[in-house]
Amino acid sequence: MRWTITPKPDSEKVKLLQEALGVDAVIASLLVQRGIETYAEAKAFFRPKLEDLHDPFLMKDMDKAVVRIEKAIRNNENILVYGDYDVDGTTSVALMSSYLKTSYDLVHTYIPDRYDEGYGVSYKGIDFAFDNDFTLIIALDCGIKAVDKVAYAKEKGIDFIICDHHRPGSDIPNAVAVLDPKQDDCHYPYQELCGCGVGFKLIQALASRKGKTVKDLVVYLDLVATAIGADIVPITGENRILAYHGLKVINSKPRPGIKAIIDLVKKDVLTITDVVFIIAPRINAAGRMKHGNYAVTLLTDMDYDEASEHAAEINQYNLDRREEDKRTTEAALRQIEEQKEQKHFTTVVYHENWHKGVIGIVASRLTETYYRPTLVFTKSGEKLAASARSVKDFDVYNALEACAEHIEQFGGHKYAAGLTLKEENYSAFKKAFETVVANSIDKELLVPEIQVDAKIDLKHITSKFYRILKQFAPFGPENMTPVFLTQNLVDTGFGKCVGADQTHLRLHVTQPNANQKVAIGFGLGDKLELTTDGKPFSALYSIDENEWQGNISLQLKLRDIR
Repeated sequence: MRWTITPKPDSEKVKLLQEALGVDAVIASLLVQRGIETYAEAKAFFRPKLEDLHDPFLMKDMDKAVVRIEKAIRNNENILVYGDYDVDGTTSVALMSSYLKTSYDLVHTYIPDRYDEGYGVSYKGIDFAFDNDFTLIIALDCGIKAVDKVAYAKEKGIDFIICDHHRPGSDIPNAVAVLDPKQDDCHYPYQELCGCGVGFKLIQALASRKGKTVKDLVVYLDLVATAIGADIVPITGENRILAYHGLKVINSKPRPGIKAIIDLVKKDVLTITDVVFIIAPRINAAGRMKHGNYAVTLLTDMDYDEASEHAAEINQYNLDRREEDKRTTEAALRQIEEQKEQKHFTTVVYHENWHKGVIGIVASRLTETYYRPTLVFTKSGEKLAASARSVKDFDVYNALEACAEHIEQFGGHKYAAGLTLKEENYSAFKKAFETVVANSIDKELLVPEIQVDAKIDLKHITSKFYRILKQFAPFGPENMTPVFLTQNLVDTGFGKCVGADQTHLRLHVTQPNANQKVAIGFGLGDKLELTTDGKPFSALYSIDENEWQGNISLQLKLRDIR
């Protein structure tokens, strides 16, 4: 494990901010690291305001999208809201369809079948629209690369509005409107929205034409916050505002479908991490194990009792998914060993019977064991389909682009992508991908890294310090939970391995002139030896609260020990 200490920010900036806010130097330093240097910026960070969201009409083609939807409503056209089968796609479809249905009835939804149609806009979906007299498709969280499909729809008299956030290819589809802040000629001030976020900007624009403001749309923010968490987009700028207020909705008045999931797991207050690990996997499980329509139905349920039934179904899909992903991960790890590829720069594995719904999760699991760019393939119709996952600071999308001659199609982000190829091209692709990564990756990136925000002593950790730290939430990419380094720690003699299989570590740590703190390290049981017999050690940790028999105390959540 690499420990990378974030360089100390400019001391003058820290001092000025410290004085302006009346906080200690560590807090001021953490803020400056995050690009917050003035009182006004700190106020916007700690108290995100809906009024600070950008004007949606700053996004390229927004005016065209609004005009086309208004025309469809005036002319009683059938509108098909189309989205991908993952969390971002299904929340986007739930958001757009439920908003339009508040004032217009001729709105229907379409989620492609993961197995039959694959990712994104499909010919089958367009044929469905044509056969059922739809003249407008609003595609969410997909479509930016659907050049041929949009042209095919146009021939059939069907218009497209695309709301996407993935990287565009060299050609942009000839749609009525293409909303994607990552387009080179789109000058929207914030580029990191998820698909549901782009959809929210569109309903914000539509609502503004009726004299409504963003405050009238707060009810939809539970969906947006769920998509932001699940899609692992930066929690900065507009995403921070949307996630902050969306979490408030989730914790106070969520829609029946989300409430039903929360009630299943009996959790009182959800953080963005809970959204990622509790709500998102269940919504995702529908598209993975059955069909994404189940997720849209749950997220648009108006009746709590119905939502509870649907949530119980989806919960079962999630249990099935867990079993499937455990089995597949074990088989994939065996394959790496059998093919003696432990020392490669990449992981590329394939089995025709692996469940397409879990290959993305399995790719993530494999990167936990072999920390390197990873692709997991399975058979999908006549082709092979894969999910790609990367390691920090390595752009897997660019690596795939360099292997494009072997690929049928691909799309995605820097850290996650999907692709299809012909079976006969698998071996050549695997070889090319290994070569491209071996020649382009900085070898240091193949060692997992923990980014350290600041060195502190235990005496820094007071209830006031933690109270301010908590307000840095919601955490996520580009605003991660602060990780601290403390040196010369000593265990007071109560250190032991805990947990059913003794794999976790529990310590009582102290330093001269500091109160004792409890530290818990999940999966760090093998480090106990480093802390015994009064030997001093260094630890990386975040700070959280531990509740035990009604008492709340601060504890260190250990990340690593040396």
